[in-house]
Amino acid sequence: MLNILFINIGFSDIIDILLVAYLIYSIYKLVKGTAAINIFFGLVTIFLIWKLVGMLQMKMLDEILGQFISVGVLALIIVFQQEIRSFLLMLGKVGRDRNGKLIFMKKVVHQQKMDINTITLSMEEMSKQLTGALIVLRRSNELQEVIDTGEEIDAKFSAPLLESIFYKNNPLHDGAVIIYSNKIVAARCVLPVSKKTDFPSDFGLRHRAAAGLTQNTDALVLIVSEQTGNFAYSDKGQLYTNISIKTIKELLLNEAYI
Repeated sequence: MLNILFINIGFSDIIDILLVAYLIYSIYKLVKGTAAINIFFGLVTIFLIWKLVGMLQMKMLDEILGQFISVGVLALIIVFQQEIRSFLLMLGKVGRDRNGKLIFMKKVVHQQKMDINTITLSMEEMSKQLTGALIVLRRSNELQEVIDTGEEIDAKFSAPLLESIFYKNNPLHDGAVIIYSNKIVAARCVLPVSKKTDFPSDFGLRHRAAAGLTQNTDALVLIVSEQTGNFAYSDKGQLYTNISIKTIKELLLNEAYI
């Protein structure tokens, strides 16, 4: 048993701390890149303050924070219902990685590499036709809330299919397409619009929606302008405009799987 700062720490206490740390890290990885990450950090901060207040025997503040945390459990279930569902699925999933090692509490995903040539050729063709396109390439975040706003397709990715979706007379053309593991997951999806006050006024709703999604998730969004045919992309909340198709191809080549 260790005696650190007058606190007796036994073997079971060390195990307890390590398990809690691993649990918090697992939850952090689950919500990283989503809007829920800010709520997660806020909750951790409140919990640590509550524990500190208890150690300092500040009874009134301890009671207030204790009531807030106990009542807030129900609110958390509502706010984090998608994340809780994903966490429980991950908790019960046991699989193997590429090297055959047993993995636990990790997402076991067997992805196919994106056909980069097909997607860039499709964008070039849509650019020539001045066909606007909003293409979301999913990374680790599932984007289920975004997928639910559109029409699920779950079809193998191909240039003719992508171009036909964004054809102006197609009822699915208005909105974004979600692509993952070389499949078109959904079309006509509504993306959250960026609320940045300094957003360039000469860009339309398509560019603002692309930036809005990447502010709260780790998705990569490719854009073809309907007015000019120019290419753009948004990543980590930043918008990159007037770029070449070569830049798009290099960007996708840097992705191990997308």
